Order: sequence, then structure tokens, then C-alpha cells
Amino acid sequence: MKIRNNALAGIALAAAAALGLAACGASTPTPAATGSADAKPSGEITVYNAQHESLTAEWVDAFTKETGVKVTVRNGDDTEMSNQIVQEGGASPADVFLTENSPAMAQVENAGLFADMDKATVDQVPAEYRPSTNKWTGIAARSTVLVYDKTKLSEDKLPKSLLDLAKPEWKGKWAASPAGADFQAIVSALLELKGEAATEEWLKGMKENSKAYKGNSTAMKAVNAGEVETALIYHYYYFGDQAKTGENSKNVGLHYFKNQDPGAFLSISGGGVLKSSKNAAAAQAFLKFITGKQGQEVLKNGTSFEYAIASKVDANAKLVPVKDLQAPAVDPAKLNSAKVAELMTKAGLL
Repeated sequence: MKIRNNALAGIALAAAAALGLAACGASTPTPAATGSADAKPSGEITVYNAQHESLTAEWVDAFTKETGVKVTVRNGDDTEMSNQIVQEGGASPADVFLTENSPAMAQVENAGLFADMDKATVDQVPAEYRPSTNKWTGIAARSTVLVYDKTKLSEDKLPKSLLDLAKPEWKGKWAASPAGADFQAIVSALLELKGEAATEEWLKGMKENSKAYKGNSTAMKAVNAGEVETALIYHYYYFGDQAKTGENSKNVGLHYFKNQDPGAFLSISGGGVLKSSKNAAAAQAFLKFITGKQGQEVLKNGTSFEYAIASKVDANAKLVPVKDLQAPAVDPAKLNSAKVAELMTKAGLL
């Protein structure tokens, strides 16, 4: 779904080694350190964007209309962009980094490249939707779901836990997109919640039981077409298809694991200001805007179907309310994409 910039091609995988750096400790946001979001912004900023292009375009257009700040957007995927920023280091031309999933944010944070978030922004976002370090902030969220073929399965026949998918009875009955950042974020949560041994065992079962597809949409289409009975994806792929023709989801039901299960993981999309920003005031103002009421109402009223999480804005009315998801508590600052890639490679999934 992303249009990659030529400048982002050929990123060295060695950049991921920056994950091994010690994470920055929790800190109190200080507007003076990075430019205050309350100051009148001006000039221009560059956003490295790994969020959906259409969603970010809505935010950018509204922000520019409100402030006059020109925003240049460079699009790529989570890992591509985080590796690019780590490679560029203090010389990065990026002012702001936006992602779909939080492990890429943690990678940049662990490399020491984020400025503190302005307190005005932090105050808009509940603690469960941002890292404990306040080095970046949540901007939206997406829920893990198991989509299933309603013509073959009923709710009572579905697994009670994500962990059940590794059992022999689910061999050949579920799909995923293991190479994608979306799925790896889910595994990152499993690693944080259950530890390395349990994650390694689950990945071994996944290798035996699952079918691999390229992309969540493709996995859902496979369920809809009867190729496979279930698939582990994020919720908004279903709602986005339903809002269009519904042709790729007409036979599909949604199963929410709930009960603080790893399969109920709520992945946080992130936004952060780079220390290298040449216009920190405008960069901070941009994140304050998208986590503010007007920015979050883009999520509530638009067609991205991601969850609004800040400024007390409700989710899109078509979605299951966040409180009813019963998601497990996970500090997004602790999600370790490098370890996940290592474990998935060892299991033969990457």
C-alpha cells in the first residue's frame, strides 16, 4: 500500500543493530528542550510517514489549513523508515516520524534519536496509548482479530486464545502475513507478555499450522474465498472492505479474543519528533494537532477505521468500543522487533 521513495531503497539491514542500544529512561517532557507545541508554528517540516498515506494526507491537509505550515511527506513502510532514520542519525532531514505499528518507534527511540514529547501533547493521550518514556506518542490504534469463514465455522468453534493456533487441531486452518510489520508487532506483544520460550514454541507451531500470504488484505480474501478457514489480521481491513463493495469480506466474520489474551493486542500507531528537526516548534505542533480533537475526529469520521485514542474522541461508530476489546496492557516502548525477527527467522517464518 505504500509508495516507496527511491531514496529509501537498499537500506542496510545492519541498521537494525541500533535496537541493541540501551533504551532512554523515562523523562518529564520539557517544551523548552524541543520547541513548544503551544508556540505559533510556521515554516515547513518533513514527515517520514509509515502510516496509511490517505490518513496522513488528511492530517497534513487539515494541519496546513489551520497553521499555514508546509508539510513534505516521504512514504515508506515501518521497518524501511525506521532503518532509514537510524542510518541517517543526527543528520536526518526528518522532523516527524509516523508509523502504523510501535516496534519501529521503539527502534528509533532506542537509537536515541527522538526528542522529548511536548507536555501539551502528552496530556492529550492516555498513558495506555503511549510509551512510559514519553519519547513519542500514540496517534491511533488497531486491534488484532481472527477473521473466519462464516460458511464453515461458528463462533463456538473458534480458538479461545491466540496460543491455541499452535495446537495440532489448527494445522492448515489459519493464515497470516508473517513478513509484514503488522504481524511482527503482534508477535512482539506475545514476546513481551509471555516471554521468549513461549513465543518460540508458538512460532514453531505457527510454522507447522499456518499458511503464509503477502499482506493482511490477501489473507482476508483467502478466507472469504474459502481457501483457508481463518486468518490473523488487524480489524480495519475488514471494515475498510465493508465500507466499499464488501466483495472481499462478505463471507467473513470477526473473532475478538478479549480477556487480556495476547490475541487481543491493541497495536499503537506512533508519532515522534526527531532531535535532528530544524523546526521543532512546528513538528511538536503537528503531533499536538493530530492527537488533538480535530486530528482524532479524522479517525472517528473518516474511512481509515483505525481507533481514535486521544483527546476523549470516540472511535468510529462501526467499531467495537476500545473498552470492550479487553486488550492486554503492553508498554509499547518495550516491543522488540529485532528479537522478533530473530525468533521468526529461526522458526523458518522469515
